[in-house]
Amino acid sequence: MERYSRRSNLQQYEAQRHFRELLHEAAGAVGLDRVAWTTQQAGDGELAIVPREVSESRVIGRFVPELNRRLREHNSSRLPVARVRLRVAVHQGLVHLDGANGFPGNAVVFVCRLCEADPVKKALAAFPEAGVALVVSTEIFRDVVSEYPEEMRPERFVRIEVAHPDKEFREYAWLCVVDEDLSGTPIPGVVPTVGDGPAQAVEKPADNGEAANSATGHGGIRTGDIRVKGQNAIGQGATAIGSVGRDANFGTRRGNPR
Repeated sequence: MERYSRRSNLQQYEAQRHFRELLHEAAGAVGLDRVAWTTQQAGDGELAIVPREVSESRVIGRFVPELNRRLREHNSSRLPVARVRLRVAVHQGLVHLDGANGFPGNAVVFVCRLCEADPVKKALAAFPEAGVALVVSTEIFRDVVSEYPEEMRPERFVRIEVAHPDKEFREYAWLCVVDEDLSGTPIPGVVPTVGDGPAQAVEKPADNGEAANSATGHGGIRTGDIRVKGQNAIGQGATAIGSVGRDANFGTRRGNPR
């Protein structure tokens, strides 16, 4: 949730309640059962792994637009301090479902880095009436958004560079603010390219003097370079990762969207 830490105790309490209600309502409206999601709560959001029988196209192409509509309606009658606005990140990859203190896996790290990216925060802030800023990994954009967009508009996505030099993380991803046009609003780090192609990230974050590596680049599974088939999770249950909010994540399996 945007600006969660700036709220009073009671405002945080109310924001959490509305957050969960809106997620459940949006999921139910598009035929998704939130009870079946494996989740880890984080106060201002959640990490969730979605059952493998749920396609990415339904999560991205139907759930996210429905969530955005409900957030916009919810916020329309509220003061800015009481509004619920979300950063949503979606990724896929291998993950342990039986970790002692959460869900270990480079895919979890990856999606949290996407959700915390400065361009995502700035894009949401640039559209005060928006409900959701969505960022997806390159493979999710290529295999799901571009091929099975449902209610999403692939041409509204822009490519950004996600960099966290202190964490040795630097990757490309694709960003949109649902139902908004990023090309018409100046956002630091994101400038439209000339022609019909998508926008590109043009401001390269300052290097920390060391080689920046992916969080998956130290002997782990690098999901950006491989295509996993079959059951993708380590453990019992679902098979991929995504995110809602600052530390809150949801995801989908890798498979054939329906």
